[in-house]
Amino acid sequence: MKKTKIGIVGCGMISETYFNASKKFTNIEVVACSDIIPERSKAKFEAHGVPNMTNDELFAIPEIEIVLNLTPPQVHSKIAMDTLNAGKHAYSEKPFGVDADDAAKVVALAQKKGLRVGCAPDTFLGGGQQTARKMIDDGWIGKPLCGTAIVMGRGPEKWGQAPFFYDYGAGPMLDLGPYYMTALVNMLGPAKSVTAVTTKGFDYRTFGAEVAEQYQAQYKPYDKYPVNVTTHLTGVVEFVSGAVITVIASFDVYKHGHAPIEIYGTEGSLQVPDPNTFGGPVRLFRPGYEDWKDVPLAFGYTENSRSIGAADMANALQSGRPHRASGALANHVLEIMLAFDKSSKLGAKVELTTSCERPAPLPLGLEEGQLPE
Repeated sequence: MKKTKIGIVGCGMISETYFNASKKFTNIEVVACSDIIPERSKAKFEAHGVPNMTNDELFAIPEIEIVLNLTPPQVHSKIAMDTLNAGKHAYSEKPFGVDADDAAKVVALAQKKGLRVGCAPDTFLGGGQQTARKMIDDGWIGKPLCGTAIVMGRGPEKWGQAPFFYDYGAGPMLDLGPYYMTALVNMLGPAKSVTAVTTKGFDYRTFGAEVAEQYQAQYKPYDKYPVNVTTHLTGVVEFVSGAVITVIASFDVYKHGHAPIEIYGTEGSLQVPDPNTFGGPVRLFRPGYEDWKDVPLAFGYTENSRSIGAADMANALQSGRPHRASGALANHVLEIMLAFDKSSKLGAKVELTTSCERPAPLPLGLEEGQLPE
């Protein structure tokens, strides 16, 4: 297959990971980059030799087929629309957006123009998550009945960019929830409802010794900054398959002892690794076992392989098959996440209006850098 040329819009915190990880895939090539702060994209040119330019210049390059959108979440939908209107396929960092109506417009525009949209996280394509998926598909725990998905900590409250993570478009659910909700949909299929209570434990947090450049006019080291989103969200996600998963996402916890994800079935239990990583461990318990048993990972891509979703999308464009990290999947995950605050405000269960196909599993035996055609 020919190499698919990719342009990157947004050269901030996460971009270095993508510039590096994308080099392991032989079917894609990053050929241009841009950022609203020109010095950032210039730095990527100096580090990786990728020409830097404005967004409009990047969108005008005919050879670029996919635009990788690494901008802040609040503008994900806008950049996706700009990409589609330029006649290019759009692939975004997570989340798919921060507003359900804006996200729906992206999906509708892509359908109208016959273009594809995709979105991170693509960690569900890693060896750990794919092994857990295969264990469920092959019946090792029988029919999944229930489970837990728990991500808790203090959050990045001392980071130089800390206010970003406690503001609209972030918080524990939109920042970390995409990994967990995507992993659950990959294993269990689409969800049907959310019932939740959400809150925040603190009105203000405190910087550490570093304050990022964009906040230095407003804050000094160890200053307080406001918390503008809910920071402890707990609820139940009901899946079409019948599985019921208890979810907790929190930036209000100092320490806990829960596994990231556990799935409980009619024939056993499965511990699923941190879905913000690509590796293991995967652990199984069945009747007759004395304790959990480690499951050997049956798939590759156990190291950081961010951009695997974009690489899979590139092959799918050429063969015509569906791509795995799809816009439909990401849009459904976004609705699940937004439903937590919505349910809490209503004091009622929220029935979901979106759905998606469960992404196809990766085949066994792929070599590093190889993806299905």
